[in-house]
Amino acid sequence: MTLVEPGAVRAALAAAARVGPFFRLEAVDAARAAGWLPVSALSYAELASLTEHTARQLGTGEPRVAASIAHLGLAARLWSPVLASGLLCGLVPDLSGLVVAADPPVRLGLDRPAGSVAGSPGQLATLSAGAVAPRLTALAAGLAVRLPAGLQRGNSASAMTGALRVIVGHDRRLAAPASELAGILLDSDDLLGTGTPTDADPLAFRRRSCCLYYRVPGGGLCGDCCFASRPRSRD
Repeated sequence: MTLVEPGAVRAALAAAARVGPFFRLEAVDAARAAGWLPVSALSYAELASLTEHTARQLGTGEPRVAASIAHLGLAARLWSPVLASGLLCGLVPDLSGLVVAADPPVRLGLDRPAGSVAGSPGQLATLSAGAVAPRLTALAAGLAVRLPAGLQRGNSASAMTGALRVIVGHDRRLAAPASELAGILLDSDDLLGTGTPTDADPLAFRRRSCCLYYRVPGGGLCGDCCFASRPRSRD
């Protein structure tokens, strides 16, 4: 594993941020910037407020639905900058210095920009999963509702493949490496069994679990939903 200078990490994060809003990971001096906390310092109340904020945004009175959508959003905000930095610049940021803006809307940053060179698709997959999985687990543990492990893993896989599709839309030259990366990650211990490709391309992914968005007022089915049609409510 080859470490890189903070300046190179900042450049990679800037390149990733140009892909879209979910790809932004800010460089933050958490000791001086008000409102930013390390993931380990977030209180239950602060993470619970994220679920409540999401519920208000969606207009749902179901905490489980709000928690799942909040978790899916967190997964997307972790996977997106990591994968974009890797595919665009060949390096993966180290998320051990991850900090979070305490008040909604969610903003993520790095207190100590650091990273490693990813010299192959396999290495990129290993480094990316190693960066994302523990932080997503830590954030999920503090949500107001404890989500089933299968739903959490499905959300992570959905966020990962969704981020890669956006990256390919940003730069079509990355279609082949993005598909290869998705295939490796979907075969990894963390994401194995979360879904199947709908054709030969791993980016055409259909998950086995449901994020519950269909239960939001006016909500429908996501593009990778496990359901072929909207289930009938069992209220």
